[in-house]
Amino acid sequence: MIERYYRRLLDGVPSGLVVTDKNLKVVYTNAAFRALFPAVSAKGSLGKVVGCTGDAKKCGSSDCVKGCMLYQAFEDALYSARPTMQRVQLSVNGEEGETEISFVLTVKPIADGICMGIIDDALQTELAGELRSARAIQQKLLPAGRWVAGKRYSYMYIPCRDIGGDLPEIFAVENSACGVIADVSGKGISAGMLTAFVKAAYDKTAFSPAQAISSLSERFRELNLDEKNYVTVAAARIDEHSITYSMAGHNVPILLKSGGGITRIMLNSPPVSNWFDDPRYFEDTIPYKKGDILVLLTDGVTECRNAAGEMFGVDGAMRTLSYARTGEEFIKDLETNLREFCKELNDDITAIAFDL
Repeated sequence: MIERYYRRLLDGVPSGLVVTDKNLKVVYTNAAFRALFPAVSAKGSLGKVVGCTGDAKKCGSSDCVKGCMLYQAFEDALYSARPTMQRVQLSVNGEEGETEISFVLTVKPIADGICMGIIDDALQTELAGELRSARAIQQKLLPAGRWVAGKRYSYMYIPCRDIGGDLPEIFAVENSACGVIADVSGKGISAGMLTAFVKAAYDKTAFSPAQAISSLSERFRELNLDEKNYVTVAAARIDEHSITYSMAGHNVPILLKSGGGITRIMLNSPPVSNWFDDPRYFEDTIPYKKGDILVLLTDGVTECRNAAGEMFGVDGAMRTLSYARTGEEFIKDLETNLREFCKELNDDITAIAFDL
């Protein structure tokens, strides 16, 4: 009865608690800890309970504990019989796959070899978990198929943080295939919230790309955000023999491979923002031929920099496109070339390619 009472009491503590025995096996975790580490088992080795990406069967062996800050914190407290405090970094398996987490752990010896670990910044770790969940949701909102209105498409979406600030959208209006690519200001959580707004506010029933961007601009202005918030957009509607497009501050051109050449489409209008009292958005129509490839990019592609400070540039995108036979081939080659050019991507990378 008393033990059950204490367990209920510990389950109400907001910090994550984990208790180990003299063999450093977990005998108890509270509700806050289990919420932070939703592993398969609540008891057993430390690695098993937290969902360590290493071999849980080897947890505690001499080879496994080398460099394991979690195990070492408990081991130090056990053998020194004194409290220890350590910042722990772990690679764990979660609902969204392998991820890196960091938290402050205080381990206190109690009696008879029993030690209790307390995660002092459980809120920070919980927020990290929420970010991982938000990223998983954002990934599920990405285009799901490979065909739209009879046109095959491929795309690439690589956020540089947990939450991305780019938005690729592919949909059909009547019998036409439509592609929209948006890039919002900022990074991280605020950028993710703004992309969610763009996804909801963009009118996917509008036949005119310029009208759809105008409607988005009106709804954006209703938010009354400050001037540092803005959205650049490139939108295209693919009809039977032509492409109608509109751009809002999107400084990366749409690229069209035609025969042996590449056309840069330059029409542009202001970004979706509060910078202008009465922004106007225009559209234009160009023809295409069967076998052409239509590409929409964000500036994360062209402004990607290598160690020497050189940009991948529009030329890099065009060069990649010039060797591609299909949109899918272009997307694969573009990702390969970007990763070879820049070992660490520091901006969201998004591209859409349609086979016309």
